[in-house]
Order: sequence, then structure tokens, then C-alpha cells
Amino acid sequence: MKRAITLKLPKTTSNKRIDPDNPPWSEEMLGPPALKRGRGPQKAPTKVLTTVRLDADVIAFFRSQGRGYQTRINEELRKVVAKGLTPGSRRAQKRAA
Repeated sequence: MKRAITLKLPKTTSNKRIDPDNPPWSEEMLGPPALKRGRGPQKAPTKVLTTVRLDADVIAFFRSQGRGYQTRINEELRKVVAKGLTPGSRRAQKRAA
């Protein structure tokens, strides 16, 4: 959480006078500090940050469908995982035959 900034009163010297029409800012004038509220850290992270190198045409296809292309790529990969198919798996070889 960010700390509230407290304003310091200007130093008064014999050369300077405080203008009664323009007093220094006080805490009451400023009001409560405005805190930025963000999303914050996840309680139980469900995703892992990683880097995957994909072909440009694959990325272009998913991006052309609009926002959320990473989510759509994730959904398609999840479908493949659910089927249990990989290029070298026996299930994939049986299906191809």
C-alpha cells in the first residue's frame, strides 16, 4: 500500500510573508489520499508465465479474430491435451490409419 504524502508548511523568513488570500495547503484541504487500487497478486495463480515461439501465420490467424487471441490459443491447446493426442502418440497413429 502506498504511503500518504504529507505536505510540509513553507519555511517562513523575515523576507517572506504568508499571503492570507493564498494560505498553504493543509491536510484538511487535501482530503484523504487517493490510493490506486489494482488487481493485485493472485491468491492461487492458475497460469504460468512462459515464452512460446509460434509461426507468424498462426499468430496472425488468432489475432485477426479480435481481442483475446492468447486465450483462444490456450483453449485450442487445452482441447488437444484433453484428447491426449500428440504427433507421435499411438492414438494419433491409429486414427490416421
